Amino acid sequence: MKRKSVLLSASVLGLLGVALGAFGAHALKPMLTASGRLETFELAVRYQFYHALALLGCGLLMHHNESRWLRYASISWVAGVFLFSGSLYLLCFTGLSGIAMITPFGGVMMIAGWAMLFVGALNSEK
Repeated sequence: MKRKSVLLSASVLGLLGVALGAFGAHALKPMLTASGRLETFELAVRYQFYHALALLGCGLLMHHNESRWLRYASISWVAGVFLFSGSLYLLCFTGLSGIAMITPFGGVMMIAGWAMLFVGALNSEK
């Protein structure tokens, strides 16, 4: 991902994280509480927002260092959010428990992104 795409992704994921969090806390709370999925929804929002902030930081770092590892980390985090948080959102809204089998793959992508950031920092010349 290029720096602009990383920053745009960060802003969209952050915007959606805040919007979904507010919507879940107010409009969806009775439904999520009744289904026992409130904590699952909050976990999805929390991890989405953490990685929106990580993308923001990564995009800012890319301004000074266009490392391929930073690009890989960004791609991994975006994929991780879609797989991890996305599967949890689907679980909350559909009740299909089988969809949760996707969630760990998203977690692995998120972990891989942090590892790639580490490698990028380790190899940084600046």
